[in-house]
Amino acid sequence: MYRLGIDLGGTKIEGIALTKKKEEIFRFRLLTEQEGGYQHILHQIKKVYQTLLREITEKPHTLGMGTPGAISPRTGLLKNSNTVCFNGKLTKEELVKLLGKDFIIENDANCFALAEALQGAARGKDLVFGVIMGTGCGGGIIHQGRIHTGLQAIGGEWGHMVIDPNGPLCYCGTHGCVETFISGGGLQKQYRQKFGESLPLTEIVQRYREKDERAQSLMNEFFERFGRAMANLINILDPDIIVLGGGVSNIDELYTEGVEQVRKMVFSDSLETPIVKHQLGDSAGVIGAALIGI
Repeated sequence: MYRLGIDLGGTKIEGIALTKKKEEIFRFRLLTEQEGGYQHILHQIKKVYQTLLREITEKPHTLGMGTPGAISPRTGLLKNSNTVCFNGKLTKEELVKLLGKDFIIENDANCFALAEALQGAARGKDLVFGVIMGTGCGGGIIHQGRIHTGLQAIGGEWGHMVIDPNGPLCYCGTHGCVETFISGGGLQKQYRQKFGESLPLTEIVQRYREKDERAQSLMNEFFERFGRAMANLINILDPDIIVLGGGVSNIDELYTEGVEQVRKMVFSDSLETPIVKHQLGDSAGVIGAALIGI
């Protein structure tokens, strides 16, 4: 029995095929092309699935899908997605009809966390918190190898903790969410608003390392806010390990300057929580999607 996974992202849709021993045999991705609208994205999802089917010649398989946001237990509609055209519209039933296959759908950060817990940087840990710091900020809680979604399917959504009620407006309608400050998109927007120049995150980080005053000012604020957000999380959950993923997790100083800020703010006489980089790369989410499939 093959395990197929699909990861629906804001910029790309990725598919993977694993053997029953969870070994990768094929991977495929294409652009989401949000500008094409809701129906076009559904077409892209179907295209990824059909490509996977051709690779395994449609042998028996399970299927799982990761998506930004979550299916609301109350309405059955997708909520809280930063791919906003899906909110209040996408349903699992519609996707089952589209693909002709029943499957499990789960938040993409939960899929990332599960993959790192079972096959990556958090193997052997009982309570794992997985963090995605990319275009937005997501999180997932894994307890004893299983996803904890919570009563309202919002377990782990640390990106929408408010750390400054006077901060920027988030797409969720609240001001000062973690996501608005320490996601890649949030950092780039802050730099543009403060200094009138649009730069990719990699360039901002490079200028920080070159001692550019503007970049240093922004990044020092970033590390402090990361520390506050992580300390809040540890104070509540006290996990055995935190695994960071997404493009922002590739900033090396996060594991020195950032962790030092966590140490200053955590409600303890020491910081024992390992805060580590992912091991499965930027495709951990699609691996997790394959692992949850039915």
